[in-house]
Amino acid sequence: MILRLGGNALVAPSVQERALDDHGEALRFISRLEADEFDLLICMTGAGLTFLRDLAVVQMPVERMAAALRRVAIVSRGPKPVPLLRSLNVPIAVVVPEPNTWKEIVKAVEARPERRIAVQEYGRPNLEMNKALEALGATVTPIAIYRWELPSDIEPLREAARRLAAGEIDVALFTSSIQLDHLLEIARDMHLEHQVLERLRTDVAIASVGPVMTASLESYGLPPDIVPNHPKMGSLVKAAAESAVKVLATKHNLLRATLDLPQNTNASAGFEANDSPRTE
Repeated sequence: MILRLGGNALVAPSVQERALDDHGEALRFISRLEADEFDLLICMTGAGLTFLRDLAVVQMPVERMAAALRRVAIVSRGPKPVPLLRSLNVPIAVVVPEPNTWKEIVKAVEARPERRIAVQEYGRPNLEMNKALEALGATVTPIAIYRWELPSDIEPLREAARRLAAGEIDVALFTSSIQLDHLLEIARDMHLEHQVLERLRTDVAIASVGPVMTASLESYGLPPDIVPNHPKMGSLVKAAAESAVKVLATKHNLLRATLDLPQNTNASAGFEANDSPRTE
């Protein structure tokens, strides 16, 4: 998609999802559903449900897992858990609307009567959401099925850190907060964290997929320059293609003003193939 829109893409995988070594919690969760310990399940990711299914089928018929899920009201955080739930014939009470953040989840739960809530976590706990649910009078039980880790091959991420620090990247696309965490972890190990952060602040057009990613960027002092109207990959890339050159010109002019350097009057004015923003 980046190539089609005239950019040069550097792909740097920054995270892998791995099921927990201890499968006991996932299997006990199915038994707890069967025992009616919960009356609502928040499905945070399709990946988590897939891991749950794959772990369960080793021990039981998949229909047993499906029947257990049918005993509770299901809240799906956006569309990604929906296909697997439908394949299991599990009814979905609520599909949380865009931008699919924990705040929309809490609002959806607030309007419902269920208060014994299980949360199928994504790669790490969402303590803010759990606290907000508890403020509604809910009992919240996080269910950890998988975790986010660094990818097995970290060399592409190291290359991204090197090129960012060297000023060889014009546009950085971020779709998950863990991507930024892992990029900076690798940069720190390479003694390049300061340089990467400084380049991102002053010399790179930062594109954030949506409000959760934006909050993570802002926590590092990196307010995004580009945020699409819809938190989707296609919208993110299109918004970056449309806005990157203007954002870069503005940032470069601000940097020149700060350093008291002459203005460059030959700034590029398009997302052109022969002068393309280089995108991580």
